[in-house]
Amino acid sequence: MALLHPGSCLFHRPRRKVYLSSPKRSSYVKVNALSTLRIVCGLAEEEPGKVAQDLVNGGLPSSTQVSRREIILRTSSLAMLAFINFRGERPDYLGVQKSVPSLALCPATPNCISTAEEINDPGHYVPPWTYNPEEGRGKRNPVSKEQAMQELIEVVEKTKPDNFTPRIVKKTDDYLYVEYESPLFKFIDDVEFWFPPGNRSIVEYRSASRVGNQDFNINRKRIKALRQALEKKGWRSVGF
Repeated sequence: MALLHPGSCLFHRPRRKVYLSSPKRSSYVKVNALSTLRIVCGLAEEEPGKVAQDLVNGGLPSSTQVSRREIILRTSSLAMLAFINFRGERPDYLGVQKSVPSLALCPATPNCISTAEEINDPGHYVPPWTYNPEEGRGKRNPVSKEQAMQELIEVVEKTKPDNFTPRIVKKTDDYLYVEYESPLFKFIDDVEFWFPPGNRSIVEYRSASRVGNQDFNINRKRIKALRQALEKKGWRSVGF
């Protein structure tokens, strides 16, 4: 979804859910028994920045007909948005799984990608990376896992696809967990990297939106930007 989060029209809060309409529509969201506030959901045909700026300026997107009632309610929309928990709750299943050592699988929704998925699931599967490719520095000047981890951290801290801000939450010798925060409404995406044991110099990863359904390829764009930055250091995708 362009305005709130790419494609996200379902937000979870403790003890209740707030439902918005599908993309390309505007709808009324019932906040309590006394008031119904109109907010914009989707409008994918608008430029995301313009839609956001219109709302921040106290208005609605230019393609939306503004009635007198809407004029009265539009400032209330901003107040209502401030109380929605866009960040969501941190999933309790993150990390290396114990049953079969790997990162977690994705939910059925398309706003998640993971190297742990089956290759025949192109909607969720992505190939792992190698930091010592055979046709590259792996043959000439291989680096250690510790060096590769430092390269990964450097790239994570310097690369901000779609202006999401990275924050490293957890780091161990073989695992890195990063929260990416969106610039406007502070949505959080959970991104993990894992260096499996062994001598293959492999890095697995998972990138998932915490709330919503669609992500309009935000997660794939993020991983692509990270991969391209890592390739400058000698990394490669495995099999692709």
